[in-house]
Amino acid sequence: MEMMINYNLILAKNQYLSTERLLLRPVTLNDAEDMFEYASDEETATYVFPVHYRIEDTEASIAGYFIKDPLGKYGIELKENGKMIGSIDLRVDETNRIAEIGYTLNKAYWGRGIVAEAGRTLIQLGFEKLNLVRVYAKYDIDNPNSGKVMDKLGMKEEGIIPNARISKGKIATDVIKGITVRDWEDMNKQ
Repeated sequence: MEMMINYNLILAKNQYLSTERLLLRPVTLNDAEDMFEYASDEETATYVFPVHYRIEDTEASIAGYFIKDPLGKYGIELKENGKMIGSIDLRVDETNRIAEIGYTLNKAYWGRGIVAEAGRTLIQLGFEKLNLVRVYAKYDIDNPNSGKVMDKLGMKEEGIIPNARISKGKIATDVIKGITVRDWEDMNKQ
């Protein structure tokens, strides 16, 4: 008999996760200024979402995405100063026991291993508490730095999808990388 997992309950009990440098926690309207700082930046938003031109765009995004359905969605807060510098989410497909990770980070904090640190914590949650069999992420082939984050998470390339979607009026090719529970266990053997 297969074990039944209440994914919503597990995610609800794990809305606050801590790493050495970071607090992963729900995004609230109080984060609007911090989020607007990077959501209004064309370079940061290029591969992720439409640029926010007004603080109201950011508030609407927070209300419609993070507050409306908060489970598995986290603000990335620096413990040292309480600043919210990005977001990361774990989108669970309960039927197939897999999840997709997505993330964005204020460019002032790129290159510091922050997304990899947050991502490892979500992958650990996925495998150790949600009993997932695979976690994956995808990135626009024109954004190889996002793929480097996935490499740091132990993800391996699984495929390339040419003409996967239209993104901001451009045909985008996606690269998919993933990690299985077995790969995760092998990486974390003592």
